[in-house]
Amino acid sequence: MTKARQLFIVFIVGLVFNLHAEPINFLQLRAQYEQTSENWPEPWLEEGVEHSEIGALTEVIFPFENPFTIAKMRLGEALFFDPILSRSGQIACASCHDPDLGWADGRRVSFGHDRQVGQRNAPSIENAALWQSLFWDGRARSLEQQALIPIQAGNEMSLTIYELELKLNSTYQYKQKFKQAFAKEYISAEDVAKALATFQRTIRSRKSDFDFFLLAAKQSDPKRKRVLSQKLTDQALWGMHLFRTKARCINCHSGSLFSDNKFHNIGLTYYKREYEDLGLFNYTGNPADVGKFKTPSLRGVMNTKPWMHNGLFISMAGVINIYNAGGVRILKDENDVFSPETSTLLKPLALTQDEKMALETFLHSITAHPANGPHFSFLSES
Repeated sequence: MTKARQLFIVFIVGLVFNLHAEPINFLQLRAQYEQTSENWPEPWLEEGVEHSEIGALTEVIFPFENPFTIAKMRLGEALFFDPILSRSGQIACASCHDPDLGWADGRRVSFGHDRQVGQRNAPSIENAALWQSLFWDGRARSLEQQALIPIQAGNEMSLTIYELELKLNSTYQYKQKFKQAFAKEYISAEDVAKALATFQRTIRSRKSDFDFFLLAAKQSDPKRKRVLSQKLTDQALWGMHLFRTKARCINCHSGSLFSDNKFHNIGLTYYKREYEDLGLFNYTGNPADVGKFKTPSLRGVMNTKPWMHNGLFISMAGVINIYNAGGVRILKDENDVFSPETSTLLKPLALTQDEKMALETFLHSITAHPANGPHFSFLSES
């Protein structure tokens, strides 16, 4: 099926279900969600999906082999914004992860050394500490492992480990910073990775309207409870309810990160066509993983347009229509072992236009202004 035909089907399904929603009792809905989450309405989960409730961000845990220090965080911050880590001396980590752009870059796909164009959309690094794997295909299992991959990639920063260490060891300023952070005379790539990982773990989302709303359940003062509850408008609250029920988003976008940290195929593999990307398969080599990509976090999602692994979607209404249609349905070709198959978790939702608008409003409510640097909770630690 051609891309144009797929998009046409999505458009038609959207028109078919462009109906007005039944009246909602917002007072009753608000009363239900003003309680602690264990008392919320039951989520609509597919068989086999473990319930992990959406909620406030969990605490950052630093690995035993790379504990937090302010000196290491500040060193990582300096490195993150310094193009010294690239062959050209013009590309920094922040080139693709700009704080003003939600720690992404606002491009469909990023470009790197000699303006070479990448294949994937740059994800935000906000809350990177909570990921179990990094990159869209999960090929890095820690921030320390992830940190050196873009530096060495020929189409990104294009610097060898030898050149990286030579550059930094020839720079007096960094010699002093690394000595302070690691008590070593020689700068190693391993310590570069540790410093960058430490900094990235401190980049946490600001509190969103959703986070403030969650605090209402803990209030004994009726006035304060009411103020916090109103952080979610009726439409956003309805969107939250739909997110957990009829729209079934919580099957994959769950937990404090609004991601299950797993990999799914929603039908955007573009197998044997322009924009083809085999996703997780490129890392595992398992044909069953063709077309699977990591479930992105939805915290701050409205700051990181365009969306999806290939950055082809510039409209959130269009993204929602894809899911409303049950994803882009691809049936596996039994004669082709590498033929991808759309996840069975995706099903047509029959959302009305009002419901889709409510969902989008909720996505705005879980989006705060981008973090401008290390979270304040790390600034006073020693």
